[in-house]
Amino acid sequence: MNERVRYIAAEQHFARHLGIEVVSIEVDHVVLRLPYREYLGVERVNGGAIASLVDLAGTCACWSNPVVGDAARGATVGFTINYLKLVVGSCLTASGRVRRRGGSLCVAEVSVVNEAGEEVAVATINYKLEPRGAPS
Repeated sequence: MNERVRYIAAEQHFARHLGIEVVSIEVDHVVLRLPYREYLGVERVNGGAIASLVDLAGTCACWSNPVVGDAARGATVGFTINYLKLVVGSCLTASGRVRRRGGSLCVAEVSVVNEAGEEVAVATINYKLEPRGAPS
């Protein structure tokens, strides 16, 4: 379970480009960190970068369960994000937690905080996950 989640969070090409770091992985709960880099935005961290962090944290939370097999397949089907505070030159930490795990639909909630611990975004992710690799 942990190896697959680490791969999704930090080793896939886009996650690696962003510089995502895995802080912790538990069953149905993942914490990821996005180090600040100037290309994320000088006047403000781009909302797309924050949304990417949110999507990865929610996705990884859904994958972080022993019922998810090696042949599993999944994709985000939608998410709602609310930006609460402007982010300028700060690393971000996202905590993704599964709220409900159904047969093939998983709902996760994600909270993003800046280096000062202030919540800057919250989101709900709907993720389709076939835990044993069944066709979608």
